Amino acid sequence: MRPLRIPAVQAALSFILAQWMRFCIATIRWTHENQTVAEDVWVRGGGVLCAFWHSRISLAPASWPLDRAQPAKALISLSADGQFIAKAVALQGFPAIRGSSSNKDKADRDKGGAQALRAGLRQLKDGALAITPDGPRGPARQMAEGLPMMAKISKVPTLFIGMSCNPAIRLNSWDRAVIPLPFGRGAIVWDVADYPTGDDLDHVRLDWAERLNAVEARADAITGLKS
Repeated sequence: MRPLRIPAVQAALSFILAQWMRFCIATIRWTHENQTVAEDVWVRGGGVLCAFWHSRISLAPASWPLDRAQPAKALISLSADGQFIAKAVALQGFPAIRGSSSNKDKADRDKGGAQALRAGLRQLKDGALAITPDGPRGPARQMAEGLPMMAKISKVPTLFIGMSCNPAIRLNSWDRAVIPLPFGRGAIVWDVADYPTGDDLDHVRLDWAERLNAVEARADAITGLKS
């Protein structure tokens, strides 16, 4: 049995990860770029989609001020690894909606995708929903249709969030996940878009992937993080 499938191990590691993320985020010196687009969304209220690549999940809580932004939930896969991440994120104030908008396996998609879509749309009536549009299996930095589809249906704005920190640990995972280290330099860069009326879903998917790549690349340029 894999260790992350043991509930006691999963709970302990989730707690440790959450505390480590909280400590690092608090001690990193953050630079914020183009934050006014996010502030406009926070002031306006209502639903909002938040998109960032899977490799930057550990930095995501730094981008969302719980005291002045919409209440947020995170869309996290049904896998055992997803459960581990869900618990760590929930401990920082971001409950999870379990499922995947980009899972290409038919059985998993039928079991979790439709339920996640319904729960996500309910959340978007007046809250924020965080999505990693290349998760849970990749390919890294390639956007599936789930994010633009939810934006089209819900008609809420989408915030593209690029996050970076340096120094950091890069895991040998499919997404080269970034794990922050304390007392370093961090950057958060924002962009925003509404789903363009009448545009083709595949065209929007490719355009939005480029925009998300751009804000992440800009964040990495600010911190000096190497890929």
